Amino acid sequence: MSTRLIKSRPQSGASFVLCVDNSEYPASLELHKIYRMIADRGALERGDLRVVDESGEDYLYPADWFIPIDLPPDIRVKLTRRSRRSSKR
Repeated sequence: MSTRLIKSRPQSGASFVLCVDNSEYPASLELHKIYRMIADRGALERGDLRVVDESGEDYLYPADWFIPIDLPPDIRVKLTRRSRRSSKR
């Protein structure tokens, strides 16, 4: 299975997922790490999630490799700011 890079669209509010399977892409995903997920209805309908991985880019990965998690608002803001800052480098 290959991942596909597609430029992300602006989103309102960030969602986060926990990686529970990185067996096919250990360099791109760290097991048990929290990743930012970008809303993509089409990907979800195909069983994928759009995730910002270790490269700082968003790729499609199988949804069953992740568990959605709820974070407190203050943590969500901190993670969103950090990921945006990292992607500007």
